[in-house]
Amino acid sequence: MPRTQIPKEAILKAALRKLIRDGYSSLNIKSIAEEIGCSTQPISWHFGNMETLRRALAEFALNYANEKMYRGGKQGMDAFFHVGRAYIEMAFDEPNLFQYLFMNGGSGNRGIGFRQLVNTDEKKEMIQQITVDLQIPEEKTSQFFHNMIIYTHGLASYIATGQITAPKEEVWDMLKKAVFLFHEEQAQSEKGKEG
Repeated sequence: MPRTQIPKEAILKAALRKLIRDGYSSLNIKSIAEEIGCSTQPISWHFGNMETLRRALAEFALNYANEKMYRGGKQGMDAFFHVGRAYIEMAFDEPNLFQYLFMNGGSGNRGIGFRQLVNTDEKKEMIQQITVDLQIPEEKTSQFFHNMIIYTHGLASYIATGQITAPKEEVWDMLKKAVFLFHEEQAQSEKGKEG
């Protein structure tokens, strides 16, 4: 009877499904093999050990999350709202994944740090586009961007851990109000310079 070849990506997809559904602590070679419906041999053959699988899964999970957050080809404020909304959606709909990627989630990994959240080429481009769209100094846009990331991450962290149980629409309103307050502050600042 010929052996069935199980691709590396199929193993990573199964591990990601299990992580999203059952959390990081549920992951081991045997549980992933059960998720796939195979022996542990294909996993051991592809990854060697659990540590190598964990590293591959971290990258795979981050790519999965980034695909959700950055798809759509939006620019400027539209892109900013889309990323923030996708981030919050992940906290609501896939809290185990959110915790794993952005809160350490029991993985022992440090998760994604603040610098990684704000210092990517996509985000630098977004800041430049928002600066042009709103006709404000890039320094102010960058400050707003960083503050909103901290605010959004705080909300998402509370959501992912069940400490905020507000409906999604209420959370969207909270984010919209924070953006509105920034615009108001900016307008007041510009009026003060003119006077």
